[in-house]
Amino acid sequence: MDIPFEPIVFGIKVNIHLVLEYAAFFIGFRYYVYLKKNTQDLISSGNRLSIIIGAVFGAFFGSRWVGFLENPVFSFTPEYLLQVLNAKTIMGGLFGGLLGVEIAKKIINEKHSSGDLFTFPIILGIIVGRVGCFLAGINEFTYGKITTSFLGMDLGDGVLRYPLALFEIVFLIVLWIFLKHFLKKNVLESGRLFQYFMISYFSFRFIIEFLKPNVFLIFGLSSIQYLCILCLIYYQKTIRKLFYAR
Repeated sequence: MDIPFEPIVFGIKVNIHLVLEYAAFFIGFRYYVYLKKNTQDLISSGNRLSIIIGAVFGAFFGSRWVGFLENPVFSFTPEYLLQVLNAKTIMGGLFGGLLGVEIAKKIINEKHSSGDLFTFPIILGIIVGRVGCFLAGINEFTYGKITTSFLGMDLGDGVLRYPLALFEIVFLIVLWIFLKHFLKKNVLESGRLFQYFMISYFSFRFIIEFLKPNVFLIFGLSSIQYLCILCLIYYQKTIRKLFYAR
């Protein structure tokens, strides 16, 4: 199989990344619905819907804003504006969704933590989406720097690069297994599961960004890495509790 993987179906070239991106949303949401049916939810259906709406709008604007900050070049041509609208990143989506949820909860005066039920559906959705990123090769900016190590792969431009999408898939599978095992052994305070996921994922992304050929850096760090730092500061109380518990 060649990468980028662009299958021809009925004479039409299929954008497999776009297909899997939409599949990620659908599969993740269906898994969330399944978990909700089998979980005693302390949040009412109406409030849960408001929280989901807050998450969707926050994720949309957050993903676009951080996507733009990855390469903030200003222009007012129609082509550039379309590119800005299409620019998006899961990191901005996650943090923007988090802020959207918190704002929605403030508006509806919901006090219960709402993230735990979303944790595994989000992980599943990211995994499906990253499969699409990997198959897209260099057509998506999820590839790594050129390397001569055994980890390098030809992602479509004839040179060996770090397959960062594959690294992320492996990390998320390991994180899923770890969190499932951790849940069986421990009784977690409401909201902790989602917080542990965010701390783990954003810490991983901070590290792996050093393997990405970013062109816009401030003091040697990318916009994604600054977002990771912001997220870890946001959860600094939880991080301190983790260290104190030891």
